[in-house]
Amino acid sequence: MLVDREKCIGCEECVEFCPTNAIVMENSKAMIVEDLCAECGNCYRPKVCPTDAIVRNKIHWPRTLRNVFSEPIALYKGESGRGTAESKTNDVTNRFKKGEVGFSIDVGRPNAGGTKLREIEAICSELSKLDVTYAPDNPITDFMVDRKHGKLKEEIRDEFVISAIIEFKTPLEKCGDVMGALERASQQINTVFSVGVICRVNDDGTIPAAEILEKGGFKIRPNGKTTLNLGRM
Repeated sequence: MLVDREKCIGCEECVEFCPTNAIVMENSKAMIVEDLCAECGNCYRPKVCPTDAIVRNKIHWPRTLRNVFSEPIALYKGESGRGTAESKTNDVTNRFKKGEVGFSIDVGRPNAGGTKLREIEAICSELSKLDVTYAPDNPITDFMVDRKHGKLKEEIRDEFVISAIIEFKTPLEKCGDVMGALERASQQINTVFSVGVICRVNDDGTIPAAEILEKGGFKIRPNGKTTLNLGRM
């Protein structure tokens, strides 16, 4: 994203629309700090600039990844979103079977100022020690050059994005070990992440993963969510 400073009238209307605080005022004109811009288009799509001074600049690899992970309507391999259909269609897809537990690690988030992909790599490095199975259609998985060690392509590690999702599954008995790995990873990074834990409910209504997590001292919020009409038999 760029600001045409000849068109800019310094109204500051665009400033509050940037989730990464990349738009600053300089000499009474708006400008976009390139390193902080996640190419999310949030300043452009709402058409808040009265003089159309905000324009899309042509970007190239690997900066294009910023847009993939940051703009909600951006497409990657024909699909939108930072992850996959995840757990919401599990009743149809059976992606997570009994005896398995799935994880969705949402790293960054707009109100946390985004994250660099090397932070994602640091988390994956800890997770890969447990030999987890990464979701094959997830963009982060696609950019790994070494899944055994959680390594991403070197040229993308310093790209800055709003957020990214790490998706994987593992045997149920490793649920506590995964949380331990995430705790270790949290000490190595300078961003935030939320943890979604997915598993099938027992016939008696109990949640196997919840019992393991609670015994490990983790606070949980057992929520159920089903999205209709997204799955296919």
